[in-house]
Amino acid sequence: MLKSNQKRNIQEPEGDALRELEEFIESNPDPRELKRALAVRILIEGLSRTQIQIVLGVSIPFISKWKVNFALGGVEALRLGYRGSVGYLNPEEREEIIEWLKNQKSWNLLELENYIEDNYNVFFKSKQSYYDLFKEAGISWKKSQKKNPKRDDELVKNKHKEIYDILESNRDDIEAGRLVVYIIDECHLLWGDVCGYVWGKTQERIEIPIINERERQTYYGAINYATKQFIKQEYEVANSENTVSFLKYLLSLNPESRHLIIWDGASYHRYKEMKDYLREINQELEASEWPLRCVLLAPNAPEQNPVEDIWLNAKNWLRRCWYELRSFSLIKWFFSFIIERQFYDFPKLHKYGFFELKLEGLSA
Repeated sequence: MLKSNQKRNIQEPEGDALRELEEFIESNPDPRELKRALAVRILIEGLSRTQIQIVLGVSIPFISKWKVNFALGGVEALRLGYRGSVGYLNPEEREEIIEWLKNQKSWNLLELENYIEDNYNVFFKSKQSYYDLFKEAGISWKKSQKKNPKRDDELVKNKHKEIYDILESNRDDIEAGRLVVYIIDECHLLWGDVCGYVWGKTQERIEIPIINERERQTYYGAINYATKQFIKQEYEVANSENTVSFLKYLLSLNPESRHLIIWDGASYHRYKEMKDYLREINQELEASEWPLRCVLLAPNAPEQNPVEDIWLNAKNWLRRCWYELRSFSLIKWFFSFIIERQFYDFPKLHKYGFFELKLEGLSA
């Protein structure tokens, strides 16, 4: 327990002590000492410990510890002690820290630095010492990955098999052109899509003139699963009306054939206008004779749709050629130039089975 006069000193440092603290801060001390002194000084100014934690990147116990030390021992209590300056941990302490790391749910270097300094009064000069502790605890630096908690991997697997079986059972009709299979996806191109990681001089910023980062253009795209030809159309927005319009365009390219559409479960793929169109075109025919059949991909599994990769490839080209694309109209032109009526053949296009190209004059 602190004595009453010690508590008073902690809360209300005298003027000489404050001046000594400010002179110590201005003397360009060791970064570790400076962090301790700043934590004390800012706390005296009236900021909360939570605010100081955010500003300085230190823990709340760190702030409290050095505030008490300063109150009891003045500036000298903020200086590096023998043990801290040497920066040693004995084997037992290392084991304790490694066990602490293993029990955390998330990790960062600053938190580890503060934990060791707060609990062991040790601060390593080399970051490698901290990296070694991470490594011993089985923790490595890696890029985080997106994961949709609503994704059902079993459903994704079953849907893949369902589509594979549908295509395989209709192989003869697909290769003969009696059944045309399109995989469809929409893309919303933004002016800001031109920005990304690019090579540039180390000391120079790479600035791209963008008047309205969210200016956009919507595209519908479809890849013919047999010919590998990609077809694109521009629309103001993605909605049921434009979805029906795009499908009518696709059907007009092969009016004598039946069509199978594979796409995701976007609302405008399933709502009233689309349902009305399917009833109109399929009428009372048997399912095997429908001019137009739609199959949904598994939800929350964009990797099932190879058209996603085509959009991404085009956007990557935008980023490579950013220095030439000074207006959104140029971006749209270049984006269309990259993908329009191209023939693609990459592994993902064969994930539902391989189909030979039978149409004359085209090569995959």
